Amino acid sequence: MSDSLTAQTIKITSGTGDQLETYVSSPLDDGERGAVVVIHHLPGYDRATKELARRIAELGYDVAMPNLYSREGDGLDPADAAAAARAKGGVPDSQLVADVAAAAEYLRSLPTSNGKVGVIGHCSGGRQSVLAACNLELDAAVDCYGAFVVGTPPEGFPLKVTNLVDQLPNLSAPLLGLFGNEDQHPSPEQVDELEGILKQLGKAYEFHRYDDAGHAFFSVDRPSYRVAAANDGWEQIETFFATNLGL
Repeated sequence: MSDSLTAQTIKITSGTGDQLETYVSSPLDDGERGAVVVIHHLPGYDRATKELARRIAELGYDVAMPNLYSREGDGLDPADAAAAARAKGGVPDSQLVADVAAAAEYLRSLPTSNGKVGVIGHCSGGRQSVLAACNLELDAAVDCYGAFVVGTPPEGFPLKVTNLVDQLPNLSAPLLGLFGNEDQHPSPEQVDELEGILKQLGKAYEFHRYDDAGHAFFSVDRPSYRVAAANDGWEQIETFFATNLGL
């Protein structure tokens, strides 16, 4: 744990050639350590996800969170940028993979890097965390209630997304999944389906499911926040990253 941190906004270049506003945070010490790419949730590159990035840095990791909506324009209110991205059908999967790859490359270039990089995402970012781990060489992936890793989006769903069932054989990293038993996207049945696929494929995974918790139970600024589930979830994240991103 480190209570002395740096945090700033920089620019990195995605594999698409676009410049991405990126929030980075690190412990102040110079020791060698792992790193984490944070994928922000659908509401965007906002205060809540920057706080999440700093909390992970406090656990002892270099952290980078690219603004996936940078192409909508830097400096936009997060809600406006998110609305503009949703109007386009969301972030294309290939673009997401390129953006996470750029953030991982940046983190591995730091003098403190031990070469290991994990990824974490909530909500849409949970699905995108799995997507990234199926397309990039990563060392750990955390899916916090990501919808449509399995299953089919309902009629009229605003995002152009498909499930990732056909990509799961390529999952490159151990996966930690944190889910609420009252969630509908993903539902408990979909979590069961995902677990069955991972088990059949022989993938390393660890799932934790919480009663009295639905979608967004980590979100301290929403009525969906559940203290017990969120506190245990953070303990699982801390242990999982320590196991997979340590020296």
